[in-house]
Amino acid sequence: MIEPLSARQAAVVALARVARMLERTLAQQDPPALSLSDYRMLSAVAGGEARASRLSARLAVGRPAVSASVDSLARRGLLTRHGGEGDQRAIELRITPEGDRVRAAAEEALGALVRDIAGRTPDAQATLAALAAFGEGIEQYQQEASTR
Repeated sequence: MIEPLSARQAAVVALARVARMLERTLAQQDPPALSLSDYRMLSAVAGGEARASRLSARLAVGRPAVSASVDSLARRGLLTRHGGEGDQRAIELRITPEGDRVRAAAEEALGALVRDIAGRTPDAQATLAALAAFGEGIEQYQQEASTR
């Protein structure tokens, strides 16, 4: 007999499944402009995280992955790099108007998927609020982890 999943296990399975669904949603864009990793990078920069050196911790990826992503997004005209004020070794990133357009289109598609799925739960608004609170928990977790 298969035991029912605990709420924690069910949440992990749901998060793993939705990650793939989010990736697929971006791949189905016309044209498919962003990967989920690209979207996360552009969103972080658009949200004010301008230092390339801090993106690694914020996005929980290694510095080589951040460098490769920044290089790719810059080549595609979605991000620009600038020397940091007062420290020429520091690189500051800025999202371009095209990068912001592509990011916003991706966000709209991803948001539609999340709304659709949440609409299939007993209380869509509560589900969306819980997901937003979960995101705040992620931020707090990452901040604490970066100080260890």
